[in-house]
Amino acid sequence: MDGRAVAPAAGTVLNALATGTGSAFAIDLETTATVALTDDGDVAGEIADQPGADATLIERCAALTIAEYADVAGVDPDRTGARVRTDSEVPIASGLKSSSAAANATVLATLDALGVADGVDRVDACKLGVRAAREAGVTVTGAFDDASASMLGGVTVTDNTTDELLARESIDWHALVYTPPEQSFSADADVDACKRIAPMADLVEELALDGRYGEAMTVNGFAFSGALGFPTGPMIDALPDVTGVSLSGTGPSYVAVGDRPTLETVRKRWNERDGTTRLLRTRTDGTRTT
Repeated sequence: MDGRAVAPAAGTVLNALATGTGSAFAIDLETTATVALTDDGDVAGEIADQPGADATLIERCAALTIAEYADVAGVDPDRTGARVRTDSEVPIASGLKSSSAAANATVLATLDALGVADGVDRVDACKLGVRAAREAGVTVTGAFDDASASMLGGVTVTDNTTDELLARESIDWHALVYTPPEQSFSADADVDACKRIAPMADLVEELALDGRYGEAMTVNGFAFSGALGFPTGPMIDALPDVTGVSLSGTGPSYVAVGDRPTLETVRKRWNERDGTTRLLRTRTDGTRTT
């Protein structure tokens, strides 16, 4: 039995490192996962175009999903294995939630292979991927904010300490992403520095829960750029015309949202910097089988 699913990347409204509350929104960059079930009980993963890359996260996602839903699917959890492969447009270690997208795509593809995807609540599926990410050590907070935005689409606000979905709303923005050449792994972030800006994170949370996402992400961007040691220049390039702009995740990418003509102007400024820019749309649909 085979399964296939795609999951979108996400940009940041509120980084959860300071208080455990986070917010993110889905953007139109995708990770695709394919899963073929086996009867040898072994789970093995590979990441396209990255020979030798650590596949622990996607292997754990498939293994947990099989263990959780084998009985519903009518298969033996001890004998059912999987071959997992992901192929992604999302650059890794860039702040664009590549791990969450890979986890979501793998979980849903595994559910698809088991033949039970339509009967599983998407939030429950998302939490399996979050659990796998924690066990694989690729996240500090558990990234339920990032994962929920990728799984459900739109913008979400979550309590990552309890894995509670506080709010979700469909949004329709154009999104401009600037990714510098360097990488930044979430697990290496200076958590202590982020916790010192908790009062600013509380303000961002209030703005986000009030639906003022653009203002929220801009405040977040300046606060966490300072805490994590990233320049604010790319944000200054985008202001005051964009709806919002922020450092995404723990960097190094920045994401600006607004109308397309404005973002095209910002893109010209960001193109003068080293790195890559992408003009995208937000996504109101989340992870889906294909």
